[in-house]
Amino acid sequence: MVASSLNVSIPEPLKAYVEAQVDSGDYGTPSEYVRDLILDDRDRRLTRLEDRLLENLKSKPIDFSDEELAQGNFVNLCRSKLRQSR
Repeated sequence: MVASSLNVSIPEPLKAYVEAQVDSGDYGTPSEYVRDLILDDRDRRLTRLEDRLLENLKSKPIDFSDEELAQGNFVNLCRSKLRQSR
């Protein structure tokens, strides 16, 4: 994976917190800490989506047309179907 830069502004207390996490030795750099937070967030969101899909499937099936599936982005399709079923 090719790394790229992203500049983020945060309040001083949060900056100090990130630096403390690095100083604790758990992370080598602030970038490693932020990457870890982002990956955790992504995993948590995917798990929540999976849980909601399974919960919904237990109550009623979700139908996907061939055209919908051919469009590609299955995660967004699932989110859309879940919103429609509320």
